[in-house]
Amino acid sequence: MLVQEFMESSADRLPDKVALIGDGQRLTYAEVEAQANRLANALLAEGLQRGDRVVLFLPNCLELAIAIFAVLKAGGVFVPLNPSTKSDKCAYILNNCQARVLLTSGRQADLAQQLTQQVPSLTTLILTSPIPETSTGNVLSFTAIQSECLSQRPQKVNIDLDLACLIYTSGSTGDPKGVMSDHSNVVFAASSIIEYLGNVESDSVIGLLPLSFDYGLYQLLMVFKFGGTLVLEKGFTYPAAILKRMEQERVTGFPGVPTIYAMLLKMDLSAYDLSSLRYLTNTAAALPPSHILQIRAKFPWATLFSMYGLTETKRTLYLPPEQLDKRPDSVGIAIPGTEVWIENEQGVRLGSGQVGELVVRGRHVMRGYWENPEASAARFRPGLMPGERLCYTGDLFRQDEEGFLYFVSRQDDMIKSRGEKVAPKEVENVLYGLSGVREAAVIGVTDPVLGQVVKAFVVQEGDELTPADILRHCRAHLEDFMVPKLVEFCGQLPKTSSGKIKKTDLK
Repeated sequence: MLVQEFMESSADRLPDKVALIGDGQRLTYAEVEAQANRLANALLAEGLQRGDRVVLFLPNCLELAIAIFAVLKAGGVFVPLNPSTKSDKCAYILNNCQARVLLTSGRQADLAQQLTQQVPSLTTLILTSPIPETSTGNVLSFTAIQSECLSQRPQKVNIDLDLACLIYTSGSTGDPKGVMSDHSNVVFAASSIIEYLGNVESDSVIGLLPLSFDYGLYQLLMVFKFGGTLVLEKGFTYPAAILKRMEQERVTGFPGVPTIYAMLLKMDLSAYDLSSLRYLTNTAAALPPSHILQIRAKFPWATLFSMYGLTETKRTLYLPPEQLDKRPDSVGIAIPGTEVWIENEQGVRLGSGQVGELVVRGRHVMRGYWENPEASAARFRPGLMPGERLCYTGDLFRQDEEGFLYFVSRQDDMIKSRGEKVAPKEVENVLYGLSGVREAAVIGVTDPVLGQVVKAFVVQEGDELTPADILRHCRAHLEDFMVPKLVEFCGQLPKTSSGKIKKTDLK
C-alpha cells in the first residue's frame, strides 16, 4: 500500500463525508481528493520526477494537507518544514535534500525568492496566496492550479519501498538531519497506532500540532486512513477557542504534548461540553505522574494513552490504559507488530531493573538519514536478519519484571554528580509533585569539585514558592545526591516548535 492510498480509498468509499475542517472550510473526501489530484497534475506538468523532493513551508492549513497527498500522487517525496524556520536553516535543508519545488505562502514570498538564488536545484515556486508583482522566475499560484488543472487521479509510479517523506530533526547539536521514511514505514506505523487506539470512521480528531512535526503529521495520515475527520488548527495559542471548536465538532480524539496538558490543567473546563472525547494521547516527552492523575480527574470519561516515540521510528511504545493506575510512570510496551529491548554499552541485553539503551526492531524503523551515512550507521545498525536495520534510540530505559518500560534519560542528558548518575526525569517528576509548580526542567551544571551539580529551572503558578521550598520538597523525596544544588525561577521555559522543553538553551 502507498500512503496516498489512505486518501484515495477513503474518497472512493466515503466521497461525501467531511474529511477536513479548517480555515473556515469543510472539505469532503471527494473535494480533498480532487484538489490533491489537480496539484499533483500541475507538479507533473512542471516536470517533477519520481523521488524528487518538494518542500512544504506552511503553517497548518488546508493547502498543506492537500499538498502532502498531492506530492505523493505525483511520485515525489514531501518535506514538511515548520513555518518559523529561519532563512539560513531553510537554505541548508533545501540544499541538503536538493529540493525541486517549494510550496509556501505569500508571507514567505520574499524568502522564497531569496531561496531560488541560494538553492540551485529549486526550479519551481508555488504560492498559496496571490503572486507578488515583484516575483521572478517560475512561480505558480495554488489557486490558479485549482481552477485550471485536471482533477483526474494520476497514474501510480511508486512502490512501497520508495521514499514518502523526509522529516528533518534538529537534534541537540549539528545541522538538522532528514529522516527518510518510505511508504512501507509510514503505512505500518499508522496502521499499528490505529490498531491500539481503536480508531473508527466516526472519530473526529483535533489537529493542534504542526504537520511538520511527525506527531502532528500522523494525525492527518491516520485520520485519512481510517476515514475519520480532522479538525485542523494552527496551534493551542487560544485554548478557549480550541475547546469551543472541539465542543462544536464533537471531537473524539485529542493528541497533546506535556506543555499543552499543563495549560489545560490550569483551565476551568466547566464551560465546555467535551463529553464527546473518547481518548487523549501524549508523546514527545513523558507526562509527570502527577499530571496524569490530574488529566484523568479532568477527563474521567476519556481514555488516556501515554506513549513514547522518536522520528526515526515514529512510535515505539504505548501504555495500555488499563495499566495507568498500576504504573503511571511507565510509557509501556512495544506497539503492535514490533519488538524492543534494552542493551548495555557492550551490546548485552539487560534484564529487569537495569538501565540501558532502548533498541527497536520493526517495519517502522526508518531508512536512515538523508545523505548522512555516518550518522545513519551510528543510529541504524545491522539487525537480527540479513539486511535488517535496528534503531538504537540514544535513550536510556529500564523495565520492570513484567516487561513494562520506563524512560530514564537521554544518554547525553544524564547528570554525573559525586560519582553517582542522576536521571533528570526522576528529579523533574518530584518537582511536578509540588503544588504551585507549573513546569520544571533539570540539567547538569559543571562543578570543579563534584563534576556536575543538579540545577532545576521552575515555572510556578504564582510567586509563593521560594528556592527553600523547592529544596525542602526534593530532600523529602530524593536521595541526597539527586537534590538540586541550584534553583532558578523563570517566567517560561524555552520550547521547540513541537512543544518540547529545549534543554540546550538552558545549558
